[in-house]
Amino acid sequence: MLLMMGVVLALGWGSQLLRMGRRSWLLVGCASLFITTNWGVYIYGVVSGRVVETALGYYINPLVSVLIGVVIFREKLSRAQVVAVAVAAAAVVVLTVDYGHPPYIALCLALSFALYGVTKKVVPLDPRLSVAGESLVAAPFAIGFLIWLGVAGGSTFLSAGAGHSVLLVAAGPVTAIPLLLFAAAAQRVPLVTMGILQYLTPSLQMAWGVVVLQEDMPLSRWLGFALIWVALLIFTTDSVRRARRAVPRVLAQ
Repeated sequence: MLLMMGVVLALGWGSQLLRMGRRSWLLVGCASLFITTNWGVYIYGVVSGRVVETALGYYINPLVSVLIGVVIFREKLSRAQVVAVAVAAAAVVVLTVDYGHPPYIALCLALSFALYGVTKKVVPLDPRLSVAGESLVAAPFAIGFLIWLGVAGGSTFLSAGAGHSVLLVAAGPVTAIPLLLFAAAAQRVPLVTMGILQYLTPSLQMAWGVVVLQEDMPLSRWLGFALIWVALLIFTTDSVRRARRAVPRVLAQ
């Protein structure tokens, strides 16, 4: 919140934040709820040693976004998208059998971030102003939780050493700076390119979980991920082809 408020004040947008209407604050509140849920579940997945499952969530996020587009915006799926979603559904079934239960962390991450994207699509604000508003909405709940931790003896901010405290403080800019860069890149880079680049994050997460943390990856789990990769390959190839077909039409207009 402190970092984003500094950005807003540096841009001279403080008055715009104060003049935001009820509808804008409602949408910002929804966005704050979705992104806070996403971050909270991700943190839980990491500290509980389930980094590979968090990677799965971000892999299937584009496909969940497509389904939400169909349900909310009445968008139509191409044949390739239908096949991609069907293959992804088969992958979830395989992983459910492997885990012994549905991959709740992955599904929650995918759904919460997809809903966050939908909200950001309709909120009538500059992304930097929106992120600042989201942090303001979440701040009272976060502060209340920190106070409760302190009273209950669960706070580690001061008791675990200066290095630990610095890392916790650094979590703010480490979280916010990529969001700001993403918002800036979204205005300069084609959406298809953005979509492909977003696969880097879960790929790095999965590599960290498998190589560094050495999480268990039985053959059945590899099969589930392989199906996800096939679905994403179909989905991405279809997106690139449709984007290329759209360029001549735009130039002709």
